[in-house]
Amino acid sequence: MQKTRFCLRVGHLLPYSMSDSNITDFTNPSTFILLGIPGLEAAHVWISIPFCTVYSIAILGNFTILLIVKREPSLHGPMYYFLCMLAITDLVLSTSTLPKMLSIFWLNSREINFSACLTQMFFIHCFSGMESGILVAMALDRYVAICHPLRHSTILTNSVVAKIGLAMVLRGGMFVLPFLILARQWPYCRTNIIPHSYCEHTVMVKLACADIRISSYYGLFVLFFVTGVDVFFIAMSYIQILRAIFSLPTKDARIKTFGTCSSHLGVILAFYIPALFSLLTHRFGQNVPLHFHILMANVYLLVPPMLNPIIYGVRTKEIWDRLLHLFTHKET
Repeated sequence: MQKTRFCLRVGHLLPYSMSDSNITDFTNPSTFILLGIPGLEAAHVWISIPFCTVYSIAILGNFTILLIVKREPSLHGPMYYFLCMLAITDLVLSTSTLPKMLSIFWLNSREINFSACLTQMFFIHCFSGMESGILVAMALDRYVAICHPLRHSTILTNSVVAKIGLAMVLRGGMFVLPFLILARQWPYCRTNIIPHSYCEHTVMVKLACADIRISSYYGLFVLFFVTGVDVFFIAMSYIQILRAIFSLPTKDARIKTFGTCSSHLGVILAFYIPALFSLLTHRFGQNVPLHFHILMANVYLLVPPMLNPIIYGVRTKEIWDRLLHLFTHKET
């Protein structure tokens, strides 16, 4: 007897023969269903409160950074241009996930169009890669400022900063585009239910009824090549920075110089620790509870955009002074 199985085609179940080699006749489902945080459905409304608060702070904080840098000519330098790039990236990252997440939590609106799902996946992975690259650029800025202070303005000119920003955009898009091409070509014959709160590549391709090893191998390549290379360059920059700091003659000079890097180090830790935890548990954390993993995946996308403007606003004297002046001026 000829074996049959079922494949989702435009949102419907259609039988087809195992012997039928023309699998290109079977297209992707028209919609996916996002479950939110499986196992914690009863607490969705309560979970939405801190999520919405974090998102509001991220929006307010990053727009404030952009406004202050735009209005203050003395902040028109490489460090603050990179900080503006980071703020824009954070705004896109948080906005690409949280509005849909809140619609799941508040309105039980779980459906997402297949193309919209791929678009969300692109923005999440592309801008995560861009943020990692911007952190490398900021490490380069700190390295030049501390190790070659007299050449800082000639090395990191406005055109060089713009080229670095463009390179980060192109790199993010170039490495993420294969994810979309591969995800779009798989036949999704098992289910269209995604046990997640957003369209994440690894979770999505697991729904495919095909050999997805190429997607898994490419995902590991991007994880270790892109993220690994970024972490390597950041580490090398800070090794040189620490060597320069410890060669300074006085303790006060060493503390003051290291203080100029503290904001950047805080942002690095806020981004890479939850990001690496989330990515590695996706790959190797079979014993990690699903709801805990999804919560951490959300923390990775939502908390750094909130923390970055706070860290730089509090730790960077120039921004803090301009912020106080802005509010004082308004009150006056």
